[in-house]
Parts: sequence; C-alpha cells; structure tokens
Amino acid sequence: VFVHNPYRDPVSHPSSRLLSSIESDITFLNIGQHISALSAGCLDIPLAKDVLLVGSQTNILAYDIDNNKELFHNEVSDGANALLVGSHLRNKEPLVYVGGNCSITGFDKDGCDRFWTVTGDNVHSLSILDFNLDGHPELLIGSEDFDIRVYKDDELLCEISEADTVLSLCSLGHNKFGFALANGIVGAFSGENKLWRSKSKHFPLMVTNYDMNGDGVDELVTGWASGKVDIRSLDTGQILYKDVFSSPVAGITKADYRQDGKDELICCSVDGELRGYVPSVSNEKSLGSDSLLQELSQRKSNLLLELKNFEITQHIGESVEPDIEISKVNTAVGVIPVSTQIKTDFCARIGKEDEQPHIALIVETTNNIPIQTVTVFCDGLFDGESFVVHPSSDKATTKVEIPLLPDKDITYDLAIKTFVGNPNSSQFHVFETSRRLVKFCLYVPCPVDTKPLPLGNVVFNINERLDRVKSFIESQFLYGLGENAVLSPNLEVAYMSLRTNTPVFIKVEPSKNNKVTVTSDDMDLVGDIVQSMAENLGIEDLQSVAEFPKHMCDLKEIMNKIEEFHQVRETLSAEIADHASIIRNLIVRAEDARIMSELKNMKMAYMQLYDLNREIIRGYEIRRSNHMELLDCLKIVNQTVQKATRLRVGKPKTVCTSSCRSAIKDMNQDALIKAILCGTT
Repeated sequence: VFVHNPYRDPVSHPSSRLLSSIESDITFLNIGQHISALSAGCLDIPLAKDVLLVGSQTNILAYDIDNNKELFHNEVSDGANALLVGSHLRNKEPLVYVGGNCSITGFDKDGCDRFWTVTGDNVHSLSILDFNLDGHPELLIGSEDFDIRVYKDDELLCEISEADTVLSLCSLGHNKFGFALANGIVGAFSGENKLWRSKSKHFPLMVTNYDMNGDGVDELVTGWASGKVDIRSLDTGQILYKDVFSSPVAGITKADYRQDGKDELICCSVDGELRGYVPSVSNEKSLGSDSLLQELSQRKSNLLLELKNFEITQHIGESVEPDIEISKVNTAVGVIPVSTQIKTDFCARIGKEDEQPHIALIVETTNNIPIQTVTVFCDGLFDGESFVVHPSSDKATTKVEIPLLPDKDITYDLAIKTFVGNPNSSQFHVFETSRRLVKFCLYVPCPVDTKPLPLGNVVFNINERLDRVKSFIESQFLYGLGENAVLSPNLEVAYMSLRTNTPVFIKVEPSKNNKVTVTSDDMDLVGDIVQSMAENLGIEDLQSVAEFPKHMCDLKEIMNKIEEFHQVRETLSAEIADHASIIRNLIVRAEDARIMSELKNMKMAYMQLYDLNREIIRGYEIRRSNHMELLDCLKIVNQTVQKATRLRVGKPKTVCTSSCRSAIKDMNQDALIKAILCGTT
C-alpha cells in the first residue's frame, strides 16, 4: 500500500513511519497478499483519527499509519470485495463493513464481530444513507445478482433490481444515491424512484459524490475504464465537467489534501497519474446557461417539426372529399383514421419443440391500419434494454406478438412505442403506451390435484381475511386465481412454472387460524411468495416452519466438504511451517559451505532447496485450489441461509439470521438445518 503524506511532522512522531520509504513523505506498507479492497475511516470517535483498512481474499487489516501499529488483523473466510466505514445501527457505533462472498460482516474498533448478514450473491459495493428519511441511516449493498438491497439494522427493508452487476454505490445526500452497473449504465435514485440513467459503451469502475459547482448539492462523479472522469448533475444526469486520463481510473476520493479547510476531488489513474479538482462556481453558471439554451433550442426544433406535420396533414384532409376512403388518399404523409387506437395484452404461450415457453405481449390496432414497428423498453428484461419488431412492409399486419421471458420474478414496467401507418407512408403515427408485467407472470393456473406433489413447503399463520389473500393472488399472478381454483371452504390454487415446468401450490385454511401452506421444491420461489404476501398484506412479523428435504440433503454434503477443506488447509499450513524451518537450515548450511569453499556441499544444499521450493509451489497450488473450492461451498451455504431468511419477516427473520450465523461458526450441521427450517436453534 502506497501512502503519501506531505504534512507529516517527523519531530512530533519520531517513532512513526517505520515502513520502507523512498522519500520523506512517501511510505509503503507491505501486505504480502493480493489486495482486493482498500478504505479508510474513523473507528474510534473520541480519537477522531482515520485508520487504514486493507482487505484481501482471506483477511482484513486495520492499521494505524501515524503510529505504525496494527490495530487488528482478522480472518474473513468469505473474502473482502468491498470495505466501508460507517454505521447503520441504532447505537451509531462505527464499524468497518466487509462485503464478501454472499455475506456482510461488521467489525468494531477492536476487531470484534458486531454485525453479520447474508445476501444473494457476491458483494461489490456498499454505501450508507437515510434511505427512507426516518432520521436513521440504512446500509445499501450492491451485488452480482443485479440487486441493490437496503438493510435497516438486521432487517431487509427494500430490494431494487437492476439490469447488470452493481459495481459501485455512493450517497448523494438525503435519500439519494448514485450507482454504476457492469453494462455501462450510471444513474441516480431518490429512495426507490429512479431519477435518471445514462448508458455508455465504456466500463464504469466507480462512482462517488462531490459538489463541483459549489451550489451545496453533490454531483455524481464517475471513473471509467477508458480513463474518463465525468461529473453529472444529480437532477438530470447531464455532464457538467469531464477530464480524461491516459490510462484507466484506479481510484477517486475527496479529502482536504491542501489543508485549507476545503475538500478536493482527487483522482488517480492506473499509471499513477494524480489530479486534484476544486469547485468552480463560474463554470457552473456557464454550464447551466449553455444547458438551458440547448434544451430550449431542441424543444423549439421539435415543436416546429410537429407543427409542419400537422399543417401537411390538415391540407391533405381538406382537399379530400368526405366519401373517399383513406386508402385511396396519397398516404405518403401518414394519414390514418382518427379512431385508430392501440390495444395491448399479455398471453401465456406453452411453447413447442422449437419454441421455449414464454409470455407474449400482444400489440394490435383497432382497425385495419397495419403496425410498421413496435419498440419495447424495459430495464432488465432484454439484453439491450429494448426489443424492436420491424417487419418488412409487405408483411406488416394489424397485430404483433413479442415474446417475454423474465429471468427473475419481479415486476417489470414496459414502455411501448408503436409506429402505425400504411406501407407506402413516409411518416407514421407513434402511439406511446405503458404496461406493467406482474411479479409472478410466468405461472399459469393448473389443477390443484396436479401430480407429483413437491416435497418442499413452508407453513405459517396470518391474521388476515381470506378476501385479502385472494386480492393478493389476483394482483401478483398474471391469470389471478384461475378457473381451477378451489374457493371454499379453503382457498386452494395451483400454478405451473413456464420457466422450470414445476408446480407451486398455495393453500389457505381459515378454520385452522388462517394457516397458509406454500408448496414447491423451489426455495427461492417460496421465499418470493412469502415476501410479496407480507408486503402486500402489511405483515410486519411472520414466523414460519419449512421443509425442503432436497435442499437440506445438499446442504449436509456441502458442510461435510467444508470440514474436509478446513482439515486440508490446516495440514497444508503445518507443512508450510515445517518447510520454512528446513529452508532456514539449508540456507545456513549453503552459506557456511560457500564461506568454507566446500562447493560440493554448497551445491547439494542448493539442490535440496530447489527440490523443496518445487514442493512448496505444488503445495501452494493445492492450497489455492482448496481455497477456491472452499469459497464456492461457503457461497452456497450463505445463499441457503439467505433463502431461509426470506421465509420469515421482521424479528423472526433477524433471529433466523443470528441462529444460522452461530451454527456456521460452530460448524454445527444439525443446528444450522434446524435454524433454516424452524427459524431458530
């Protein structure tokens, strides 16, 4: 780790900076491992001094640079992909949050574990802000499964699904935050509402906040793999300032580097080029004026073009006799009947041998005017975020069908633009419509006695009327209750998944204290239904009992593998320690032989060193392979725990997480399985 401090006073701290140094203000800290995350922050409020935090794939180090002292050095089995100093807990105790392999761990100033939870995939980014404006900060987590999760204390408050891996998050004040995705998208949210987004062909590496124009409102700063650094308006996403490095951006931060009481924006490239930026009020005024002028000019051009089209259409309409059909008119100007409208609908397609089951979006006109083009925009549903159907002019019809196959069970908002007009028209009428694709759209009703019956299920009780449960099903499933549903005395519905071709059953028994049973072998799906039902019905606390034999059998195998990997790791560590002792002896023998001019003995010693070195390299490769397999197994365990927590809501969910954490620490398989199925040990 390279540390630069031009303000260090060697007289005040004569014993500090014991790290290797090439200049008086530059020091180096040798970690000895690949560094996967780097951060700094204050963990001890009374001292009011930042500490350096270094993360690797196996450890986290907290280091006091001023006193050249290690504060704590902890092992993190899930690795450290992201580090953040702050607090989202009620006691406001500063923690260093470590985002790793499907888990987040919080350590205090002494290195004690104060917070732990699991998430759906590897964590790439962390941030803290008051997401729901309740006066208490929440923890934001961005991960590889395209989700941004918001945690309030130990409870999952909200999930926002994006179109790709969430690489970076940053707070922009109040409940606003910026984000960067692996597909080149950067943008900003205000709570759950997206303010804007912008897509680039380049790869964003990181985002941070900085008030560049001095107006008291932070802008979004983005560093790109192309070497570009741009600063965007929080409200619109318009670029206010940009600069370009000759190599990719390595890091961006803000700090009072010049010690003048004002923070500067500091950017560093991979090649080591460092640039600092300060706010410029004058630039903000000119950029704001240019922006307003450009926006007004564009609006004027659009209005003039629209006016011209209206005038041409009116002129053609006045010159045509009333009894002449539209089709006989020169349709180059795009004249269509005023009664033309667009209808949209969804329909399930079971699929054929050469066609995958899917949901079809049907777009059609209300008369015989053909559809020339349909463009559908939706985040996360299509690879390019849009889908275009443009048939040849001789094949244009009044009806277009677009296949939809969501990867995840979430709600999608579709923005549809339909171009309508006759084939020989040079201008088309554009109809803009929007439709919402419900969360469980890929599940079509099937008979409640469908066989075979899944072995997995979750059972819980709710204090709600049966009509409200029916309303929930009607609003979240594309076909609602369906014609096969049993409505009395118990509510029983069954659905077949178009994605996996497996059934899911929901049964509500009012006579048994509103007992709800959700049956499916898909633990993720059951968790989604439980969470969606709790949100829709306003349930704050929900305890459940689950049964997933296949998942638990797989989990036992994984836990056995983890024990084996830990044993192999300990054996390899012991062998490395033995080899280190032998190496020291061989080096001493070789050096003694050299001094005594005993070349034969010296050669033998070095040959033994060479052979031993090859054994160490082989042992390292085995240890590396063992570690990677261990991480894969730990990821599966953490994901299973995360699935188990989604079967509960509120306090029972927190208890389940804590119980699973304790069982994993103790490597207690029985306790872990009990915590997953029953919510507690």
